[in-house]
Amino acid sequence: MPKAIRIYQYGDPSVLKWEEVPIPEPGEGEVLIQQKAVGLNYIDVYHRTGLYPVPTPFTPGIEGAGVVMACGKGTQYVSVGNRVAYAKGPPGSYSEWRTIKETDLVKLPDEISFEHAAGLMTKGTTAHMLLRRSFDLRANMTALIWAAAGGVGQFLCQWANALGATVIGAVGSEEKAEFARQNGCHHVILYRREDVVKRVRDITEGRGCNVVYDSVGQATFMQSLDCLGLFGLLVSYGQSSGPVPPFDISLLREKGSLFLTRPTLGDYKKIHGEYLLGAMEMLNHVMQGKIKIHIGQSYYLADAASAHRDLESRNTIGSTILIPE
Repeated sequence: MPKAIRIYQYGDPSVLKWEEVPIPEPGEGEVLIQQKAVGLNYIDVYHRTGLYPVPTPFTPGIEGAGVVMACGKGTQYVSVGNRVAYAKGPPGSYSEWRTIKETDLVKLPDEISFEHAAGLMTKGTTAHMLLRRSFDLRANMTALIWAAAGGVGQFLCQWANALGATVIGAVGSEEKAEFARQNGCHHVILYRREDVVKRVRDITEGRGCNVVYDSVGQATFMQSLDCLGLFGLLVSYGQSSGPVPPFDISLLREKGSLFLTRPTLGDYKKIHGEYLLGAMEMLNHVMQGKIKIHIGQSYYLADAASAHRDLESRNTIGSTILIPE
């Protein structure tokens, strides 16, 4: 009998339970996938802790790649034997087998491995949302990217560089700084040692950035605002340090007629055309060599708790994947 990670109550990584589960039957419009690799994302932590509540019990995970093993009635897009990947649909990827709607799937080109796909789909489509939809980043603009050596950060840096922007990355260690440089950062700031706002002002000769991409949240929010130039946009897309507390909206006026947005990939994925566009544009960039995928670490799916601990401790670089045994 196959196994999956199950969560019965919110909490720390110890609530992740590795258990036998029956092989599910695909319903109408669904397919059954034997999973070859699963992606780890920070939203999995939010689901585990209850910050983004999911009814319990449930299997976490929003990203994976594998082979179609069976198709339910009415399926038209995929067939048994197809290689597929996904970053859409309800949680459930921390499993050896799972069912999912065929419209949530993207056919995986032979040139891209299951492991790379599992480390790419959610983070790559997030990068598309941030660079092409939340803000139209273009050549000669300047962007500050927090967690530039992280899962999403690696793709943001490479893609922003390819667009011709000046890329400033904020990271926590020398090792991560070198990784950020390899992924297209023109300037790297060690935020534990350096004054981020001062460094940004020095780099931009006082102008500030056109856009700041902030996945950290509470600990960096005010710094992010201070790194923006006139009419700049703060894209707050994560909260690994905790949610941003309420603030006086007049700050946006006082700091230079700034703009603020808090997008979520889930909303963009509700529009099927947006989901497919983002996925295909990102996959094409990978096949053209514009974007490289770095799998920084992998764990057996059964050891998902260790992966969560390392992610929350900021001990990961690039993408993290979980491998079903």
